[in-house]
Amino acid sequence: MKILLVEDDEQLADIVTASLKQQNYAVEVATDGQLGLEFAEAAPPDAMIVDVDLPTLDGIDLCKKMRSAGSHVPILLVTARDSETDKIIGLDAGADDYVTKPCSLKELSARLRALLRRGGTTSTPILSW
Repeated sequence: MKILLVEDDEQLADIVTASLKQQNYAVEVATDGQLGLEFAEAAPPDAMIVDVDLPTLDGIDLCKKMRSAGSHVPILLVTARDSETDKIIGLDAGADDYVTKPCSLKELSARLRALLRRGGTTSTPILSW
């Protein structure tokens, strides 16, 4: 499975990438939000891990652009912003999950597996009367 990691902290990106590769994920890294968007549009990954505070295009706007383009790729936001308001903004922007830094690699991996189990498609709700 291919994971797109959008993270501008090179050291953190290296640690997360190494951990994901040990779990047999193919990992592509983008160092800013605009580059992450371009990577995702060119070759949609199975899931994305996105920092919120990114250069050129922040993680919130990246989520909004992905969703407005019709993408259903699961997105996990990872950020130091930990207020309830920040979490609501991130989830309402289109993120599927929101994790605050610092977090363990084990938790990050478990949340990623949960997103991948759900898949990248959303079903239309059926209303019956």
